Amino acid sequence: MTPVYLDYNASGLVRPQVQAAVAAALADGGNPNAVHAAGRRARARVETARAEVAELVGADPTAIVFSSGGTESNAQGLASALAAGCERLIVSATEHPCVVEAAKASGRPVEVIPVDARGLIDLDRLDSLLKAPGRAAVAIHHANNETGVIQPIEQAAALVRAAGGWLHVDAIQTAGKIPVDMRALDADTLTLSAHKLGGPQGVGALVSKEGAPIVRTLHGAGQERGLRAGTENVAGIAGFGVAAACAAGELEAMAGHAAWRDAAEARVRAAGAFIAGEGAPRLPNTLFIAVADWPSPQQLIVLDLQWVMVSAGSACSSGKAKPSTAMTAMGHEALATGGLRISGGWGTTEADWVRFAEAWAEAYEKHRARRNDRAREYA
Repeated sequence: MTPVYLDYNASGLVRPQVQAAVAAALADGGNPNAVHAAGRRARARVETARAEVAELVGADPTAIVFSSGGTESNAQGLASALAAGCERLIVSATEHPCVVEAAKASGRPVEVIPVDARGLIDLDRLDSLLKAPGRAAVAIHHANNETGVIQPIEQAAALVRAAGGWLHVDAIQTAGKIPVDMRALDADTLTLSAHKLGGPQGVGALVSKEGAPIVRTLHGAGQERGLRAGTENVAGIAGFGVAAACAAGELEAMAGHAAWRDAAEARVRAAGAFIAGEGAPRLPNTLFIAVADWPSPQQLIVLDLQWVMVSAGSACSSGKAKPSTAMTAMGHEALATGGLRISGGWGTTEADWVRFAEAWAEAYEKHRARRNDRAREYA
């Protein structure tokens, strides 16, 4: 049976072009800060990638600071906001854990923007929070990593600007899936991650608005214009650039994935699944479903035995399922431990979505039949 990989929101399959670029950079070697020929070739790879990543999000190449990934860049973005004079932090209720934990670790007051049942932030509440004393740094992800719900960043930005605050946007899930324009979003800082685009793991970037003061969180020599110390990961950065260029050219094709997702959604809904974020703008590649009577780990095992790879809507720790943060924030506590995230990418086909939907629907029907049989047995 051919494997079906539908977990691109966790990590995309690495593109063949990226594999080739990474291998070439590794084979060539050279420190990008050296002045000899190998060093100059390494530097050229880094700067070419910088331009390719900047192009993906409508930014100037000088605005890009490469990092070890989205977690590091999110931390640097928040640290920069606080260093620029922000006295408190406001984060969305469905924010990624790396943003939430960085906010908590800052030692500053942290307030939360609630979301509605579809997962969209409450703009009126954001406006109210911004009017409290003290300059605020606001962190809102462009789209939720679980549900794919796209947030109204432009409207939020207008409120943040009116209050004199700082806006940090985690665009890790949206870049390459929908158009992302740094200037249109009006963010002070924005984050990206290579492996969500079909690039290598362990590479990310912080993108800053012109004039936004960025502070370094890793100290040492003067790499990345003095904003991120440490020898650059040339091979990873080269792969990041290739992945960004490929993704930029596939946005129209990616939009077409929504039809495949919607057909799968209709099939699993008919079988009894709840659709998270329904009625809200969502990424075209993402579907989050949930049921109250079948825990996520069990669903994953059944699907994996059929060579269908997706993610649980809940994380597992010490053998116990933790409720989905997004589902809980949306008010769907009863469904928070029975969710699945299905997410496609550059290598996904319509047949993959069909295979998932049929496999899940059939498995859930069998699960309910077994449960009903047990209920009759003990009645």
